[in-house]
Amino acid sequence: MTRAQPIDRDARVYVAGHRGLVGSALMRHLAAEGFTNLLTATRDELDLRDQSAVSAWFAEHRPEYVFLVAGTVGGILANSTRPAEFIYDNMMIHGTVVHSAYEVGVTKLLYLGSSCIYPRHATQPITEDQLLTGPLEQTNEWYAIAKIAGIKLCQAYRRQYGCDFISAMPTNLYGPGDNFDLTSSHVIPALIRKFHDAKATASSGSLNEVEVWGTGSAYREFLHVDDLAAACLFLAEHYSDDSHINVGTGVDLSIKELAEAIRDVVNPGAHIRWDTSKPDGTPRKLLDVSRLRALGWDPTIELRAGLASTYEWFVERVAADAALRGISAHDAHTAHDAHTVA
Repeated sequence: MTRAQPIDRDARVYVAGHRGLVGSALMRHLAAEGFTNLLTATRDELDLRDQSAVSAWFAEHRPEYVFLVAGTVGGILANSTRPAEFIYDNMMIHGTVVHSAYEVGVTKLLYLGSSCIYPRHATQPITEDQLLTGPLEQTNEWYAIAKIAGIKLCQAYRRQYGCDFISAMPTNLYGPGDNFDLTSSHVIPALIRKFHDAKATASSGSLNEVEVWGTGSAYREFLHVDDLAAACLFLAEHYSDDSHINVGTGVDLSIKELAEAIRDVVNPGAHIRWDTSKPDGTPRKLLDVSRLRALGWDPTIELRAGLASTYEWFVERVAADAALRGISAHDAHTAHDAHTVA
């Protein structure tokens, strides 16, 4: 079922996770679209894992619309070394916010999941009905299980209480506000950071070489976070259904092609060395986005243009951090960590 239901620009809209990659993009997009009553709470102000605290916050602020984009996120290394955090934090955050939204009678809630919910060997491109049809990718199963639980949570509250809670599953994301910490970042920010660091150290006489995990043969699809923000608002106003819906570009490329594209943007003179002892992850993960396209939405930011603007943001952030610390940008890049998802 779909229905056009415009949101009043003066409505109380809560963005859970407003400091993260998706949340900060949503804040930008909602402000640009004329929303005047955006509600936020930092992690210090509200622990989203605490049901009593979240219930009290909802009772006080009474949001009418909720974008649930908060969570603990990271790449293969973070998922494999912090499994308890990934499953506990995310399951608790989803549970407290969804339940509190039900308690105060939120008009609509959009829950954001991840394409990692699908089986490792899902048929490509991946349609929404392939959920729970096979084993998950082991390198991120903790996060995936929590995200699947979030989908089912929204479905349960819709079926039992009639709540208009919907779920969207984005493909791999990137853009301004990403996390560039090499111990916890995803592939695009990690590669941008690596090529940037190699360029900085090469100017001091070091080898201009970048190590990349795996063989480069895995295929991935990438969506700019500003496109996702636009899709979230579009879905909040045009979609109401029990089933989750995929959000992506419908186009993928190999990690080798991605690494070369980032090299060309950041550090054209760098040599790429592949560490084939490290895992590739899921062989391919391309979403079928035909349902979303049928509703009338398509992304607008081409990958290479998005990579260039993301790197520009990263360099500006390094320079800004350096100015605040009173050190050189060359030294600042080693300490730079962009926003993690709150």
